[in-house]
Amino acid sequence: MADVLEITQDNFQSVVLENPHPVLVDFWAEWCGPCRTIAPVVEQIATERAGTLVVGKLDVDKHGTIAAHYGVQGIPFLGLFENGQLTHQAVGAMPKAQLEKQLGLTQ
Repeated sequence: MADVLEITQDNFQSVVLENPHPVLVDFWAEWCGPCRTIAPVVEQIATERAGTLVVGKLDVDKHGTIAAHYGVQGIPFLGLFENGQLTHQAVGAMPKAQLEKQLGLTQ
């Protein structure tokens, strides 16, 4: 099973912005019900795409500055970063196929 990384203020630059692989960031909070609902889908994507996609979670309560920088107003907010840029995003809990389509992950 692939690891879902904890993304923080301290490692955001290296894990997300400087990563040679695409990075899926799940902006979430402990109190967010829809965030808990979509967590298994995020973990499944991490497992299925291990080696080609880095997946991490960023707690917006602890690292709100980063969330604000990317205009996160509702969670769960899932952002796909490629070459240090936010290229795709999805907001809210949704089925895996819909999430992958919104994030541009479908082949």
